[in-house]
Amino acid sequence: MTGALRFAAAAVLLLAAACQPEGQRAETAGGEDRSTASSSVAAAVESITDPSLRSHIEVLASDEFEGRAPGTEGERLTVDYLVEQFRQFGLAPGNPDGSYVQEVPLVGLTADVTEASFVVGGAPVTLSGKDDFTALTSRVMPEVSIHESEIVFVGYGVVAPEYDWDDFKDVDVSGKTILVLVNDPPIPDPDDPERLDPEMFNGRAMTYYGRWTYKYEIAAEKGAAAVFVIHEAEPAGYPWEVPSASWGREEFEIAATGEDALEPPAINGWMHLGAARRLFEAAGLDYEEQKRAALEPGFRPVDLGGTASLTIRNEIREIRSQNVIAKLEGADPDRRGEYVIYTAHWDHLGKNPSLPGDQIYNGAKDNASGTAGLLEIARAFSALETPPGRSIVFLAVTAEEKGLLGARFYAQNPLYPLASTLANINMDGANLWGRTEDIVVVGLGNSTLDGLLATAAAEMGRVIEPDAEPEKGFFYRSDHFEFAKLGVPALYVDEGTRFIGKPEGYGEEKRREYTAEDYHKPSDEIKPDWDLSGAVDDFRLLFLVGYAVAENEEWPEWNPGTEFKATREAMLGESD
Repeated sequence: MTGALRFAAAAVLLLAAACQPEGQRAETAGGEDRSTASSSVAAAVESITDPSLRSHIEVLASDEFEGRAPGTEGERLTVDYLVEQFRQFGLAPGNPDGSYVQEVPLVGLTADVTEASFVVGGAPVTLSGKDDFTALTSRVMPEVSIHESEIVFVGYGVVAPEYDWDDFKDVDVSGKTILVLVNDPPIPDPDDPERLDPEMFNGRAMTYYGRWTYKYEIAAEKGAAAVFVIHEAEPAGYPWEVPSASWGREEFEIAATGEDALEPPAINGWMHLGAARRLFEAAGLDYEEQKRAALEPGFRPVDLGGTASLTIRNEIREIRSQNVIAKLEGADPDRRGEYVIYTAHWDHLGKNPSLPGDQIYNGAKDNASGTAGLLEIARAFSALETPPGRSIVFLAVTAEEKGLLGARFYAQNPLYPLASTLANINMDGANLWGRTEDIVVVGLGNSTLDGLLATAAAEMGRVIEPDAEPEKGFFYRSDHFEFAKLGVPALYVDEGTRFIGKPEGYGEEKRREYTAEDYHKPSDEIKPDWDLSGAVDDFRLLFLVGYAVAENEEWPEWNPGTEFKATREAMLGESD
């Protein structure tokens, strides 16, 4: 393994050298000979090991840390631990105010549905909370209500001019309760009905139109009183227990610092597929038939001939949560004001006292493992004899589980200009099941960061592969997305699928097993059969990618056709 790492380190340095102007290729930014730098880089990479990675996970996922929910004792313990680790590594405070934290003002809202009635066709349809629907409000008010709000099915709830697609047409849904399908429309290819049309909504790959956050945003834009996303496990990518558990506890919003552009709907929620079917049946409609109709561009909203009445009482509290941030200053005086930023979310779901038995959501994989990787990569960079030319920032963000709030707050209030931030490398859930021949890039093809990863991977005898489930929209489900949508090129990887020494399909089976049995459940704990060798390989690769970005003359770019390219060009003043 040592030889492979030295080859990989040398390859990264050679790539960086090839991107430097003539006359600067013999030395690194710090003046080291490249052979010396290669040895230093390889030694730093080798310092990322199973025992040290595991030790961080054991601490962060321990019962003592109470599931790391924002605004709890678990947050205090987590923040203290991360700050102490960064100090021990010798990294500088990442906040220019001299601290290792960035305060993130949040409002916690614990919703209690005190009234809920659905009437369709003049008769009540009995739906119970938790089993049939979740409901909360993003409005910071003690109580919100809707009364006899008309129920309308709006298909996928998508307005996409670039695809000449509008699910709302000229129908006014102001004050109404809208039901929307999860994901974006899977349009069949007219030349091959077995495939999806690659010209519509990225074919199999989900666009942001399929993300539940978009559904809530378009509902607000259209003035809806309430919106329920109809949950189906396969397109959503997780079982009903995930939204019912996640949305059934304290939720957070970033505290308003000014007037909001749009008032959110009074009520946001999810609806179980079985409950939605009952509503459609009461309206004399076939759910599957209406779902098929929603795949046609000519689809128009369907009035279910019923009403919804709900009242939610909120318990409100304001908290000051914290992002944790450290910095390694670059060695090049001309480029140390340019940044590569690594991210991982430190938070999870905390405790649920109403559960029988185990009440702690330890979040070992999600995301104690990614946070541990952030710490290991930070320690590796701090071990370099000479830092790379550009500065490296290590950011552990809060409230990812509540809607990427910590990353969003940083991106909207950056401590270092986004125009000077070359790349974001994000880690959310490590490979816990052994070494793989491949590493999966979620959103492969989006940016030139893929090429840097492929170079380092090839020297270690590995290859990069695309996400096998692009329809589940993983690219929009972690913190890098908040950087990407504001223009910063982002890299987000997942574990590979070709496990060394394991039978074909082993990786897919482990993913299915984790999603069904452990994802967002108290059982997401350290397992006896964990094999972190694959996580070590992956974090070593991500170290090398960040090092290459920090040394290369060329900046990473979004590839043509990606939805973030225009934003980046406008940010850098490159657009027409």
